[in-house]
Amino acid sequence: MTQPGIDWEDAYRQETPPPWSIGAPQPELARLIEQGKIRGEVLDSGCGHAALSLALAERGFTVVGLDASPTAIAAAVAAAAERGLTTASFAQADMTTFTGYDGRFDTVIDSGLLHALPIDGRRPYIQAIHRASAPGAELFILAFATRPFGGDAPGPNGFTADELRDTVATCWTVDEVRPAKLYGNDNPADGAGGPASAPGVERDGAGHIVMDGFLLSAHKDPVPRAP
Repeated sequence: MTQPGIDWEDAYRQETPPPWSIGAPQPELARLIEQGKIRGEVLDSGCGHAALSLALAERGFTVVGLDASPTAIAAAVAAAAERGLTTASFAQADMTTFTGYDGRFDTVIDSGLLHALPIDGRRPYIQAIHRASAPGAELFILAFATRPFGGDAPGPNGFTADELRDTVATCWTVDEVRPAKLYGNDNPADGAGGPASAPGVERDGAGHIVMDGFLLSAHKDPVPRAP
């Protein structure tokens, strides 16, 4: 949940958690878990501090969390060990080029990574997670809508519903794109001019800012597509 070109490692080395690290799965994704939409072995793509991975492992899922930041991965490993969660594992990876998991995952979850990638990294990323998925795998992507903080505020460009659908449909069969909300830490004092300090930002009363986005659901075809 940040603008393209961010230094991920620097973001996770700060004293306060980055805005997107809210200490729990995004509510939209937590609902998917409650609804029984997650199945099999899971890839938490761009896991960060891995609240989602840990929540899934607590329910007995086998989860692999990948992230570009070694600091985030070290924190995730420590949190899993502290909770005695043996079905969650973590590794540092460039999410646009990672390999070594071909055909492995039954569910892939992206909690705000795609919209943070540089535009030229989006297609390689979509291809990388497709390659790592088993035939018939499910994909869920939570992403910002267009300019979620307003036209002049810093932050990602986000997507229209059609842009998000078209980006993912290069590899996946898209089933649904629906409006959704993304939550971030409400830290208006951290970085004047950031999204939390912008006028009119929606708040939930529990220490979070709330932003418009989309939840995309897709699946990998059971057999390869014809060229």
